[in-house]
Order: sequence, then C-alpha cells, then structure tokens
Amino acid sequence: MTYSCLHTHTTFCDGEADVHTMCAAAFAKGFESIGFSSHGPVTKKTGLKTGWHLPDHRLDEYIDTIRREQKLWEGKLTVYLGLEVDFIQGLCGPADADIQALPLDYIIGAVHYVLSPRNGEPFAVDSPPEEFKKGLADLFDAGGTALYNRYYDAYGQMIRAGGCDILAHLDLVKKNNRQFQFFSPAEGEYLRRVEETADLAAAAQGGSRSPVVEVNTGGIIRGRTADTYPSLEIQRLLKKRHVPLTINADAHGPDHLGGAYETARETMINAGYTSMWIFHGRKDQRALWQEEAL
Repeated sequence: MTYSCLHTHTTFCDGEADVHTMCAAAFAKGFESIGFSSHGPVTKKTGLKTGWHLPDHRLDEYIDTIRREQKLWEGKLTVYLGLEVDFIQGLCGPADADIQALPLDYIIGAVHYVLSPRNGEPFAVDSPPEEFKKGLADLFDAGGTALYNRYYDAYGQMIRAGGCDILAHLDLVKKNNRQFQFFSPAEGEYLRRVEETADLAAAAQGGSRSPVVEVNTGGIIRGRTADTYPSLEIQRLLKKRHVPLTINADAHGPDHLGGAYETARETMINAGYTSMWIFHGRKDQRALWQEEAL
C-alpha cells in the first residue's frame, strides 16, 4: 500500500506543527508523498473571523513555503501544494475565480459551515460539542433533521459548482452526533440525502475535474467518530456508482500521518472496493491519479 496524505494541516491554520516538521515525519514513515491543504482564507470574502483558517495576508507566504519544501525534499519525498476550500452558500467555494487562479497542485472541497434557517448566519457543523449543542438548539428549529438537510444541500451545490479535485469528509455532519442523539443515519430522509450526494459525485466523474472522494480517518484519530468519513454504508453507495476513493488522515500533527489507514483500507474492502487512487500531480490543468490495488 502506497502511503500518502493530501489532507494535511500545519501552523498556517489549525495544525500543530510547521511544514518542514510534517514533511520530515512523512519521510520518516516511508510516505511516497505529502500534500498540504491549509484551510483556505475566508475572512475577506465572508467576514468570518476564525482561529482555524489561513489568514488572507499569509496566503503568499504559505505558497512560497510549500514551494521551498518541494525543492528541499526533491528526490526523497514528493510534496504537493493544495488548499482545503470551504463552500459556504452564496459566499465562497472552490470554484471561485480567485481560488482557480492560484498555482495549486490540487483543491480539496469541503463543507464545514451551513447557514442557519433562523438568522442566515454560518454555523460550523463540527464545532466543539457544547458549542454545537447550543447552536443547534438556538439556530435550527427542526434540530438534527434541519441540520443535515442544510449540510447536504450545501454539499450538493459544491459538487455541482465543481472546481475541486477531492471531496472532503463527505458525512462530516455526523461528527457531533454520537449515540445518534440528534438524528439517525438509518432514517429514510437521511438515506435519501446521502444517496443524492452519491449520485452527484458519480455524475461529476468524467468532467473537467472528476473529483475523488476521500476516506478520511481524522475523526477516528482524534476520537470524535467510531468510523471513517464517509461511513461504510456511504462507501457502498459510492462503489455502486463507481466513484473513486483515496485515503487521507486529515492530519493536524506528525502523529496523525497514516493514522487508522488500515481501518480505512478494511472499510473500503468491505464496501466492495479492490483499489484506491493515488495522486501524482497535475498536467495540462488536470489532476493525475493512479489506481492501486488495496
């Protein structure tokens, strides 16, 4: 199994280590490649001020830093430059012209925020548990059902808009739903929404970007979920639709690299997959992926 991680955060956003330290850890673990995907800037476009996004004024510094590391590790470790770009309805997304104009090797599309039906303000579905619980009660009249419907509405709009090479943590909305206290993933409405999302991911194949869905082990690594993003059940839906998968750790520190990869591999096999996809850069504006047996 080739080890790589394209979903990696550093101290440029909410990570625990700098770029060089993460590269050194990946090299020590025998990784073929590492890709950096800082949470893209949002403040200038949305007015949101967070402690976990790359500040707008540091974007050029971030790009220059990754490019220096690419040269430093040449011949030993392949280093890729990416961004994890938030899709927030009506405000920003991976397909935005300014994002597309950046000299990136790849773009990860993600939904962390949904708009509250009560006040229209962005609400982070993966906020800390107590903050999440209060926000859900204050901002969502129909509770968990309204939340996941808003989430999959946004995710579907992001896929339709395009502009990304990887679709991140497809069912992130479950992160704060331990013991199914807010909604059941077995309920008919939820299943209908994830099937719609799987259909959209399948329909995007063969297009200008043909995004690969990541099997993200970050929730397991940090003890927030018992399974991968997306779940085994959703992976089965994706398999039926021939949607390609890749494995990422959503690493926020050196110890996260490669974390729970064997669990991800076993889940993919149980879903019916026999191969995964490994990123090999860009050529003529297209992402290059190579299929590898699990």
